[in-house]
Amino acid sequence: MSPEPFIRIGIDIGGTFTDLQILDERSGALRSLKTPTTPEDPSIGLITGLNEAATRYGFGLADIRILLHGTTIATNAVLERRLAKGVLLTTAGFEDVLEIGRHSRKDIYGLKPHHDAPLIPRDRRLGVAERIRGDGAVERAIDPASIAPLLAQLDALGAEAVAICLLNAHVNPAHEQALAEAIRSARPELPLCLSSELSPEIREYERSSTTALNTLLMPVVGAYLQKLTGRLAEAGITARLLLVQSNSGVCSAEVASRQPARLLLSGPSGGALATLRMAESLQRPNLLGVDMGGTSFDICVVHEGSVTRMTQGEIDGLPVRLPMIEIRTIGSGGGSLASVDDAGRLRVGPRSAGSRPGPVCYGRGGTEPAVTDANITLGRLDPRFFLGGAMPLDAPAAEAAIAARIGAPLGLGTQQAAAGMLAVTDTNLAAAARLSLFEKGLDPREFSLLSFGGAGGLHAIPVAEELGVPEVIFPADASTFSAFGILHSDIMHDLTRSRVMPAIDENLPRVAGFLEELREQGDALLAADGVPAGDRRFNFSADLRYRGQAFELVIPWEAPAAEPAALAALLTAFHAEHARRFSYSNTAAPVELVALRLSATGLLARARTRRAPGAGADRKPEARRIWLGDAWREVPVHQREQLTAPISGPALIEEEYTTIYLAEGWHCAPGPDHTLIARRQSKGQTEALAA
Repeated sequence: MSPEPFIRIGIDIGGTFTDLQILDERSGALRSLKTPTTPEDPSIGLITGLNEAATRYGFGLADIRILLHGTTIATNAVLERRLAKGVLLTTAGFEDVLEIGRHSRKDIYGLKPHHDAPLIPRDRRLGVAERIRGDGAVERAIDPASIAPLLAQLDALGAEAVAICLLNAHVNPAHEQALAEAIRSARPELPLCLSSELSPEIREYERSSTTALNTLLMPVVGAYLQKLTGRLAEAGITARLLLVQSNSGVCSAEVASRQPARLLLSGPSGGALATLRMAESLQRPNLLGVDMGGTSFDICVVHEGSVTRMTQGEIDGLPVRLPMIEIRTIGSGGGSLASVDDAGRLRVGPRSAGSRPGPVCYGRGGTEPAVTDANITLGRLDPRFFLGGAMPLDAPAAEAAIAARIGAPLGLGTQQAAAGMLAVTDTNLAAAARLSLFEKGLDPREFSLLSFGGAGGLHAIPVAEELGVPEVIFPADASTFSAFGILHSDIMHDLTRSRVMPAIDENLPRVAGFLEELREQGDALLAADGVPAGDRRFNFSADLRYRGQAFELVIPWEAPAAEPAALAALLTAFHAEHARRFSYSNTAAPVELVALRLSATGLLARARTRRAPGAGADRKPEARRIWLGDAWREVPVHQREQLTAPISGPALIEEEYTTIYLAEGWHCAPGPDHTLIARRQSKGQTEALAA
């Protein structure tokens, strides 16, 4: 009899690299690996990474028990508009909801406001003669004779997927279900998405946008998952595959195929979960997690021990009415390209070199200099030890590109041009991080900065200096830290019942029915996932607002019950949160209940972990010239695996997949949980370290 599989792997596929965290559940050994992403088909890079990990760490592919997979495929498809040809079916007279949107202007001073075309054009938005009232009563039923002409229209339009979003379907989904049944009977191969199943909430525009976006992603993500599962089978991998969602939980491939919009923050949410775990283990309740990879810079704020979970997000200007962790992302990473615009200004990002061709120093045909090229030009990266020596870099090519494309147009030397690229980058990073704190009324000086991602270590200290953050924490295996968060995810389903009603005792019988429906649905979903009853957790919350307000606050309901005392406790929590957020509350004002929510969580088995040493433990200490200020300066280069005592900047700290730049005026020492903790140096500390 063959032994049970014992390998658990968290995978984060980014725009430049595919990161893996590999856990041997027998010994608890935790290891990391990094391999280039294959953008033409990310599943190729994933399989390559699994093969490399198996060879390097001595296990068979059949030994993999579970794969937890974060991916940017849904995000990239939206940003690049590589979407299916979809059709929207909506209530007659509401075909232009996507076009009308919300009457808000982000650029209030723009004389010619830009308005993106809707995802589904007008000729593919079809009205259905039906009507359900706001109380759920049927005002006009669907005429069965209208189905055949509707199917003919779908055929004529060449529909590759169909979104169904009818008026008030969140109250009564009967008409959406009837349409879906008719279409599935006649066109069983056609992907369908019902708003009442995906986002059963008020606000017609947001519900329509979310349903349309999900529908157009279904063929894209479905094709990727089909290809991935095929490659896994060919490789002899029978592991359970789970996909990371924007809410930091995971779901089955079947759920991801039906509801791919839940994957839009798939990768970054792993980093947010890892940041939250680090805040708990280090007892740092205020932690600013920043993830700088090859393509993007993601920011997550942990305040008072928790992250903000939103009921609605946005991608490329498109509202997505689904629960997700609050993460701010800008296009700034190691692969961000630098250029000089027509006005003679130096710009860095958001365009990225990606992994193909990548920065010039990769030697894969890139011609435009990127942030990584600037770092290697200034000596901050060792071209012999990139990816632990697996990928040597071409430093002369990077220098030549910076000299020609940045230095010459600006009249600067090569090193000055490279330093300018880094200064612009650090300013952009700090501005995004500052906004994430200031919009919440938070003071950067009360936070520690947690830096991770392959490029983060080289920029964390300058960003912290600009923000005024006094402490920077570098976790172990920082380059694959998001994959570490993914490795420790749990199955999660978010469910909603949206009904607007006064939050009064008289409505408690209705509330009781909704609570029971949510619990039964969550229990059934977790049972279908194979989660034992003892490992199921149910967390309820309620959307509340003062009558007359346009939007709500989501209030956790710790002890949900259809009892006056439980409702009173919920209202007290709402008034307190309203006062905290807006410096105002009115306990005498009537409160409305807008929605009830349930996060049904299935706990996955945990194993104790111990970090296995990475590469660099046998490398000899050395010194290297780096460009500081306006001159070359020789600084010590430490290997992270050998660092046991405090050191003082300027210095470099190298590990297998990343490098840390410790600026002058900072000191760094080993901390708990295999971290390195850098703080600003006082005069006395400087003298003590020098002695």
